[in-house]
Amino acid sequence: MIRFGIDFGGTKIEAAALNAAGEFVARVRKPNPGNYQDALEVVAQLVTDAETMAGATCARLGVGLPGSVSPKSGLIRGANSVYLNDKRFGEDLAKRLARPVRVTNDANCLALSEAADGAGSGERVVFAAILGTGCGGGVVVDGQIIEGRNGFAGEWGHFPLPWPKPEEYPGPDCWCGRKGCLETWISGPSFSRDAGFPNGQATMEAVAAGQPNAVAALDRYVDRVGRALAVICDVIDPDVIVLGGGMSNVDALYERLPAAIAPHVFSDVFETPVKKATHGDSSGVRGAVWLWPSEA
Repeated sequence: MIRFGIDFGGTKIEAAALNAAGEFVARVRKPNPGNYQDALEVVAQLVTDAETMAGATCARLGVGLPGSVSPKSGLIRGANSVYLNDKRFGEDLAKRLARPVRVTNDANCLALSEAADGAGSGERVVFAAILGTGCGGGVVVDGQIIEGRNGFAGEWGHFPLPWPKPEEYPGPDCWCGRKGCLETWISGPSFSRDAGFPNGQATMEAVAAGQPNAVAALDRYVDRVGRALAVICDVIDPDVIVLGGGMSNVDALYERLPAAIAPHVFSDVFETPVKKATHGDSSGVRGAVWLWPSEA
């Protein structure tokens, strides 16, 4: 059986189809147009393109996107692609495509994909963190996404930075209306801004060259991510932490983060591994595909 999914990102939207073995039989991308109606049309076109490439019909669609769906109103909330907020994206897309659609947070999709056959394979409790344009999190337990009673479990991007230092308080303004959210400290753009470079690649090149401001910014970044993940560990004590998003390509994080987390957890032992997403930027769309079980 071939299943289809959409990864709705801030800059691009991707559709993919996977066969029963979890292998890609179609994968297509288009730029995100940045407004609601055009984005619906881009998704519809991508589904058609993926069907043609896969030689199969999309009977049902899974979608991962920023934000979450309110179980009370059915509206998208908390999306940093703010034009999605207060819209019935799943319902509108289902009407546009004339087929069932399931929608969840993109970090949930990352966690589901990596728990199924990636860096979290074989583990009971998987926490996945997206450290990219924004900052998100997802929890999978025994192969099932945990969304919680109110539908926002794992959404750590708008926690305040834990144990803030004097120079970190109250923190930068966040698009959500609060100050000092994790997204303002540990997203990719935040890291680059702190170092004084235009993007992550330039920043890491400066780190490799030993430029003091870049090296110091990476030290601060590791410390802040460590503090943030310690709170997650205190709450759910995951078997593995999986990183996705652009900052997951910074190899130093996997060596340094366990030691940055350990002093802040409320425990005498901390052995939880921090791993890079096995499927990289494919994990989001793979997880969206897995939102529909094969027998559905």
